Amino acid sequence: MQGLSGVALSQELVRYATLAPSSHNTQCWKFALDGRSVTILPDLSRRCPVVDPDDHHLYVSLGCAAENLVQAGLALGLASEVHFDAARDAVVVNLSPTPAVVTSLFKAIPERQCTRGEYDGKPLSAQDLGLLERAGSNDGVRLLLLTERAAIGRVLDFVVQGNTAQLNDKAFVKELKSWIRFSASDAVARGDGLFGKSSGSPTLPSWLGNLLFDFVVTAKSENEKYTRQLHSSAGVAVFVAAKEDKAHWVEVGRAYERFALQGTVMGVRNAHVNMPVELAALRPRFANAIGPGHQRPDLVVRFGRGPTLPPSLRRPVQAVLV
Repeated sequence: MQGLSGVALSQELVRYATLAPSSHNTQCWKFALDGRSVTILPDLSRRCPVVDPDDHHLYVSLGCAAENLVQAGLALGLASEVHFDAARDAVVVNLSPTPAVVTSLFKAIPERQCTRGEYDGKPLSAQDLGLLERAGSNDGVRLLLLTERAAIGRVLDFVVQGNTAQLNDKAFVKELKSWIRFSASDAVARGDGLFGKSSGSPTLPSWLGNLLFDFVVTAKSENEKYTRQLHSSAGVAVFVAAKEDKAHWVEVGRAYERFALQGTVMGVRNAHVNMPVELAALRPRFANAIGPGHQRPDLVVRFGRGPTLPPSLRRPVQAVLV
C-alpha cells in the first residue's frame, strides 16, 4: 500500500471499509470521496424493511464500515475524525496526515468473519474478556459480556422465541431468501448476500436451494441449531447504546467492529443472534432479563473459539462509489 495517493489512496480506504459486516451482507453503503474526507451514505435500495424496519441494522453497518476505514487510514498515514451528519444521515470521516501505524486490528480486517458454526465450548480467560470489553466499549456504547451458563440460557430462550416468530412470518422468510446465495456461481456473480457455504451449508443450484429451503429451514430445525451453537459458545456480547438514534447506532457499529477485529486477533469467532432485539414486542422483555432495563439493546453476538468458514463475498469498489 506504500506510495498510494489521491484517488488510489481513497479507493484503497473504501476497499477496506467494504470488508466490514452488514445485515444479511447487503453492503448497504455508498462512498463519496473528496480528497480530504470520505462520506459513507446509506444505500436505501439495499435496506431490509421486514427484519430492520427502522434501519437500525443499516446504520450499525455504516458504523462497521467507518471503523474499518479508521483503522486502514491509520495504517496508510491518515488520522480520522468521525462524525454523523444528521442533515444527510451520513457518516463523515475527515482525514489528516499522521505517522503511519499498522495496528493488529488493521491486520485483522481481511480475516474477520461472522462464523456461523459451533465453537469449542471452552471459556475465555479474564484477560481475553478484558481485551474484548475494552475494544467493544466507548463513551456512547456499553458492552455486556454474559459468560455464566444461566445467563447464556436466558439469551437462548429469547433467541428461540424470536427465531420461531420470524420463521413463521412469511414476509420475513421471503426477505431472507432473497439475500441467500445458494450456489457459488450466484455468490460470485452478485458479490453480496449470505453465501450458503459461509454458514456451513452445502452449495446447491439456486433453483434447488429455493425449492428445499422451506422444507429444511424450519423453526424447529433452526432452534435446535441455535441451541447447539449457544451451548458451544464461551459467552454472549450485548451492545447497548446510550441513546436510541442513528448517530449512536453508528457508534454501536464501530464498537462491534473493534470487538470483532480484536477477537480475530485472538482467534475468537463471533456470530449474530439478534432475534431478541429485532422484534419490537420481544425487545423490552429481553432488556429487562439481561440488564439494560429501559435502554434498547442493539446487538446480540455469541462468541468463542472455533474454526473459520469460507468468507462472504464483496462487490467491487467501483460499485459502491458515488
